[in-house]
Formats: sequence, C-alpha cells, structure tokens
Amino acid sequence: MPVVTMVAAKSSLTCALLFLCALAAILHLGSSRYAPNWESIDARPLPPWFDEAKFGIFLHWGVFSVPSFGSEWFWWNWQHERSDSYVKFMERNYRPGFTYADFAAQFTAEFYDPDAWAQLFQAAGAKYVVLTTKHHEGFTNWGSPVSWNWNAVDVGPHRDLVGDFSNSLRKRNISVGLYHSLLEWFHPLYLLDKQNGFKTQYFVFSKTMPELYDLVNRYKPDLIWSDGDWESPDTYWNSTDFLAWLYNDSPVKDNIVVNDRWGSNCSCYHGGYYNCVDKFSPSTLPTHKWEKCTSVDTYSWGYRRNMQVNQLMNERNIISELVETVSFGGNYLLNVGPSKEGLIVPIFQERLLAVGKWLTINGEAIYASKPWRVQKENSTVNLWYTSKGNNVYSIFMSWPEDNILKLQSPKSTSQTTVTLLGLSGHLTWKQSPDLGLIVSLPALPPGAFPVEAGWVLRLEEVN
Repeated sequence: MPVVTMVAAKSSLTCALLFLCALAAILHLGSSRYAPNWESIDARPLPPWFDEAKFGIFLHWGVFSVPSFGSEWFWWNWQHERSDSYVKFMERNYRPGFTYADFAAQFTAEFYDPDAWAQLFQAAGAKYVVLTTKHHEGFTNWGSPVSWNWNAVDVGPHRDLVGDFSNSLRKRNISVGLYHSLLEWFHPLYLLDKQNGFKTQYFVFSKTMPELYDLVNRYKPDLIWSDGDWESPDTYWNSTDFLAWLYNDSPVKDNIVVNDRWGSNCSCYHGGYYNCVDKFSPSTLPTHKWEKCTSVDTYSWGYRRNMQVNQLMNERNIISELVETVSFGGNYLLNVGPSKEGLIVPIFQERLLAVGKWLTINGEAIYASKPWRVQKENSTVNLWYTSKGNNVYSIFMSWPEDNILKLQSPKSTSQTTVTLLGLSGHLTWKQSPDLGLIVSLPALPPGAFPVEAGWVLRLEEVN
C-alpha cells in the first residue's frame, strides 16, 4: 500500500474511532440524565450530606416580621380572612388606609449581621440553615428581577439579604438552604390562573420559574425548600421540568437537595426527601428520608412581639424531638423568626445554644448516625437508639432515680463495653435475665452536664 494511502487510511480509522468514542460518551450521558417525570426524578440518589447533617435551622423572615403579630400569615388573615383580632390590631395601631405594602419600608434589617448569625448557627450545631427567600406574600429577600419594587433591594433594607446570608454560611462550612413559595396569595397573574382552574400558567412562567432559576444560578444553594404548592398539581407548577434541569444541568446538580412540596399531589410521595406536613412525626421508621420542621414558637413561624415564654418550646422538648426524629432516620429543622431589624432575640438564641451545648457532648450519636434495628424501647424511661458503624447509642431522656438503667434491646457479648458520653472510662454493667443490659450509672451532682436532658450511652460490641 502506498504511504499516502496508508496515512489516509489510518487518519480515517482514527476519525472513526474518535466519532464512536464521542457517540458513546453522548449515549452514556443521555442514559444518566433525568427525564422530566417523577419516575426518573425520584430515582435520583439523595446526596449523602443531607442525611449526615441531621440538624438544621429554619428562618422565617420578611415583611410579616414588621407587624410581628399573629403569624407570618398576617396579610392573609387580615385581608382575606378578615380575622377580628387582625382587623382590630390594624385599627388600633395604624392609620386608616394603611396597606400591607406600606409595611415594606419598615422592614429595615438595620441590625442584620449575617456573620453573627452564622456564628450562632455554628455554635448551635446546625449543619444547614434554610432562609425564607419569598413567602406567600410575594416579597423577595433578594433583588428578584421579576418582583420590581417588592423586594429587599428596592425597598426596606435596600440590601441583598439572601446573598449576604449565603456568603456568611459558606465561610463556616454550613450548607445553604433557600425556602421559596411557589404561590403568591394576591398576585394578579396567580389569581387569574386560579380563576381559570389552573389551566393557564401565566404566573408560573412569568414569576415562579424565573425566580427559581435565578436563585439557583445566583446563589448556588445546597437545598431548595419548596412550599406554597397545595392549591394545584405539579403539572401546573412545571415542577418536573425544573427539577430535571436542576439535576442535569444546573451549577448545583451534584449536591442539591430538594423536599417534596412541588404540587398538591407530591407531599410524602415525590421529591428528594419528605416533609409531608408541618411538624410531621411518624410513629414507625419511614422507608424514605424525611425531615421534621417545627418552630421554637409553637404559635408561629415568624417573629411575634407578644409571644410568651409558656408558648415556646423548652430545651428538654427540643432535644427530645431531635432525638426522636434522628432515631427514626429523619432530620430536625428548628425554626426561629428574626425581628424586622434583623435580630434573633435572646430567648431564641438561648434555645439554639442549648442544643449546641448538648450536641458538643452527644453529637457522636446524632451526626451521620443511622437508625438501629430498634428505635425506641417501651419502658418507664423515655429511651431511644441510633447507631454508627459497630456502635449503638442509647439515649435516655430522664435520669433514673436509683442510677440503674435497664436496656432491653441490646444483647451483650463478652466484649461489650458501655460509656457515658461526656465522661471518661467505662461503666459497670451486667446481663439481665432476658439478655439485655443493666447499667450502673454514676451518681452525678446537679449541673454536671450543661443541659440536663438526654444522656447518651455508647454501647460497643453488642448485638
């Protein structure tokens, strides 16, 4: 064969091989992409960081923080429901003709210090924090390009609250979560779609979708906490198209986590992890990753100036719920509402710091743990289990008066050791007649632990 012909043949063969390799790569990429349907989207593995995190903080903050009365549903309760207490509150405290939009200028955030917030959240032991970017009232805490003059850059703080929040969290390696409401109660285009039986999507394509894409591209969050979905199905919201883009092509496609509120037919059925309903608390171990969201203020998610101490969760309540949630394989998302000035009031700080002190000692039993074969024992002591590797953790919420704790579920071996987290050395134990463990606890003086609730035993080499 002439040299020129050989070279040409080799060149053709090389090109053909390169073409086949490129085609194979394209086909492989296509096979790993997520289609815009729930069967495909629900098959995506949940990024492991979320399950390992276990504890997060929720922040409801917006124009509703100005009246700080009733709840974050202030506008709806005042103007739509015409609730008597809200109407009288406005009549007593504001001039005739005062509108909800007039509150925006008073949403000043002059004491907002996102670095101080992040320091508090880190001290609280939170691994992720979720900030309201837009609640059902439609006001956005960033300069949304489709929310002219109804956003925190154009009015009120004149500041990108979301951007500053995200930057401060990342300095401390805390994952960034962004809450976003799909609907807006009184937006004319949403009301038009609603009037049309949600057969039109004027609001979705002019407001909801542009904002979601903007939030992802601009802030690159680790988590999107969707809400406001209950009035219409996911087909109206165009949810699967957005999620397919989020998982395939967005700048956060490999790490992003989402919840299940993407349409009236989705909660507890579709999405990355399940919220199901607010304050969801299953009584058995769910088969799907889930999260319990709850609020320190049991009456509201947003800040209330007239809240009373007896209306707030105490340290024991919070730690007990955290333990129960993690034992059942969930994450615990605890809400506080900042004030209109951008302050997290001292009593909320106190609650968060108490959780952090408890986790400093007992976080080994919480972070990156897995549910054990038994989640809770039926005994006189409120007692829960988690596991990690070869260790089992027994978490008891009340200290037994006789300093003797009986564990029915773990089965001892000749190598079993028992340790109380926060103290050095092994505890004395013996096998009970039913093969469980009877553990002798040390007699502790008052104040031996910074938080007198939820003590943890590390059990090594048990079955």
